[in-house]
Amino acid sequence: MYDTIIIGAGMSGLAAGIRLAHFDRRVCILERHTTIGGLNSFYRLNGRDYDVGLHAVTNYMPKGTRRGPLAKLLRQLRFRWEDFSLAPQIGSTIAFPGVQLQLGNGLELLESEIDKHFPSQKDNFQQLLTQIADYDELEQQPFEASARQVVSSTISDPLLVEMLLCPLMWYGNARESDMDFGQFCIMFRSIFMEGFSRPFAGVRLILKNLVRRFRELGGELKLSRGVDRIVHDKKHVNGVVLDNGEQLPGKHILSSAGWFETLRMCGDVVSSSTRGPGKLSFTESIAILDKQPRQLGHDRTIVFFNDSDKFRWEQPKTMCDLRTGVICSPNNYWYEDVSGKQQQLSEGVIRITALANFDAWQNLPEEQYRLEKLRWHERTVTSAVRFMPDFRRHIIDTDMFTPKTIHRFTWHDNGAVYGAPNKHLDGTTPWKNLYVCGTDQGYVGIIGSILSGISIANRYCLQTT
Repeated sequence: MYDTIIIGAGMSGLAAGIRLAHFDRRVCILERHTTIGGLNSFYRLNGRDYDVGLHAVTNYMPKGTRRGPLAKLLRQLRFRWEDFSLAPQIGSTIAFPGVQLQLGNGLELLESEIDKHFPSQKDNFQQLLTQIADYDELEQQPFEASARQVVSSTISDPLLVEMLLCPLMWYGNARESDMDFGQFCIMFRSIFMEGFSRPFAGVRLILKNLVRRFRELGGELKLSRGVDRIVHDKKHVNGVVLDNGEQLPGKHILSSAGWFETLRMCGDVVSSSTRGPGKLSFTESIAILDKQPRQLGHDRTIVFFNDSDKFRWEQPKTMCDLRTGVICSPNNYWYEDVSGKQQQLSEGVIRITALANFDAWQNLPEEQYRLEKLRWHERTVTSAVRFMPDFRRHIIDTDMFTPKTIHRFTWHDNGAVYGAPNKHLDGTTPWKNLYVCGTDQGYVGIIGSILSGISIANRYCLQTT
């Protein structure tokens, strides 16, 4: 009998497992895939390692900072700052027609950019900061308020509203067209008030340390062990049945599989959610270059671009929507070795993300699927070079992953990167000892996902024996 069975070896599941194992709970993490990480995983192709989802680790704070999400998770999991080895961004940009806002880690640069490009909004932006500071993220009702309405009631310039929403929706919003105000506040703090970072070795370093710590504490990790169903009576869950028919009993079950996916394992296809499963999925085109991007004149860590004054955040009717996107260069972080000497990745990398239609990609025959990847990779790169130096003649290798890839790594309905639009902030389900963590609790990104697992483990699984 396990004290807790955790479904999914992503960031939230691994973090919950570590937290519980620290207190001598018998914990088993089950993962349907052959590898760990979920959305934030990695793969190897043609001798190169590729991250699946990592553009940046948000919520960055420098070493020695005692407050904020990053400091909290390090304390809770008993890691050192060096275990994540995060390098801060060089600088990022929100690019709309005729206006660009530069971002750094912390609010100072963004505030000066707003003063410069939107001088009439200086006081309004300060009022918005007060609203964000006053927001209580544990309250469901204000969480679900319309971010567009709340922000537009304070910021009177429609273009600035769109520019503020663009990166926050791209990095953490499951709701089409609008955004929950609670999610807006969470993402505003993590991106604008704190900022971007990345380990030199990519997501592998974080995953490696999480798994190592979990196993050192006696936790069990079972890969290629998908859960077919969750065993329960009307009030309680009792364990799981795996795809291979094996039965595992557990006192608590913690699922990072997603709200709808978890209910389906319970045989319940009806939910109180009115919005249904998420629809927003992505393609990502990756180009390996023979030069560092900075040698080509591109020194931006991330560029959030949109080619009109109106930012549209919705599932495309065609295979991809190239009107908006994200350009990321993993080269453009301030990597340093232990002596403080600057490091750089051995090859240049450009990653370009676009909104995509899951059904359009999922239903393609294999041969046509490969052909469409080539076509849309070229179109995506062509769209991106409107907002950065043209790097196409320096490409030496490429890859592209699609909503089909995301579904394979996460098993989320529709390949939805940020899960379902309705979030369940307290993590509870219709069964007393079954809880959800991760994306559908309302936490996104690497730091958010880790904190989600910690918070649910602390709140429920450590409160009873």
